[in-house]
Amino acid sequence: MQFDVGSELRRVREAKKLSLRAVASAVGVSASLLSQVETGKTQPSVSTLYALVTHLGISLDSLMGVAKPALSLAPPAPGAAASGDRRSDAIVQRREDAPVIEMENGVTWERLAVGDSAVADPIIVTYAPGASSSVEGKMMRHAALEYGVVLEGRLTLKVDFETYSLEPGDSFCFDSGRPHLYVNEGDVPARGIWFVIGRRDMAYQSLADLGHDELDDARPPASAVEVLQAMKAMKPARS
Repeated sequence: MQFDVGSELRRVREAKKLSLRAVASAVGVSASLLSQVETGKTQPSVSTLYALVTHLGISLDSLMGVAKPALSLAPPAPGAAASGDRRSDAIVQRREDAPVIEMENGVTWERLAVGDSAVADPIIVTYAPGASSSVEGKMMRHAALEYGVVLEGRLTLKVDFETYSLEPGDSFCFDSGRPHLYVNEGDVPARGIWFVIGRRDMAYQSLADLGHDELDDARPPASAVEVLQAMKAMKPARS
């Protein structure tokens, strides 16, 4: 199910009474580019989308969650699964109901089932040949713990000053507060499953204007352990 990310970003921005120019300036893009994203004339890159949702104070899950059809939160009726019922519910998200975002430069995100959990943003990620997480080839960082496994094709992952070539079956895990970039340098699509955890706890910071000396010091204000501790502390107490 194709999701109109631009109109939802505009709705959130206007609800927060933020001007288009102010948001564009804060995330490091031009006002004309943001306007084109909001009107659907162009799609954001991965790095731009992360910058926007973080500045607006929303999660990927809540952003894409608006694309879900009305779901029945009641337990499925006995025998419903066996009967071939294709409706999505609180447990199962059917393939045809999965929200999809197509971004600039051939990157596609398909959000997986999340139920009533706000712990992780699970997504199927596809990078077309030549696609990268930043159109300009610049490294980014954002608040998250990022886990993933490559299912098809090959993908290059750059973290700090290290470069990794990922093949099917290879998995990774790193603190996304570290400068990083994904690139498909092959001639077939690269596809995998990502779990982005704790992205709300720290702010996005673009590395577009940082030099190599500054990159060496560009580290998140909290370790992965501290992020997890913060997430645990934010959970409401259960009676």
